[in-house]
Amino acid sequence: MNGREWLVEAHGCRPDALADVEVLRRLFDRLVAELGLHPVAPAQWHRFPGPGGVTGLCMLAESHLACHTFPEHESLCLNLFCCRPRPEWDWEAGLRELVGAAHVVVRAVDRDYAAAPAAR
Repeated sequence: MNGREWLVEAHGCRPDALADVEVLRRLFDRLVAELGLHPVAPAQWHRFPGPGGVTGLCMLAESHLACHTFPEHESLCLNLFCCRPRPEWDWEAGLRELVGAAHVVVRAVDRDYAAAPAAR
């Protein structure tokens, strides 16, 4: 069995959405529901003072879901690691809808749990 990690960067987002814990909580809730994830505890959120952004972390039975926002740069960085296969999620459409993202870059990294064969 292999896992997959998604590294997601969204740019051109609405600064007000990136500073709003409730908006980001809805993003996490949607990912959990649509990807069939299993939180082991409630997500934790930290809102930075002033014009700062938000950091969020949700521990999952599958691993973790984390984000950090930069309202001053209109950007969101998100990381989802799942220890077992999951369906693809439409990151561009979802982030456009929830935080107004104009451009989304997704890198998916397959995680092979087996050790590489020894060199002979």
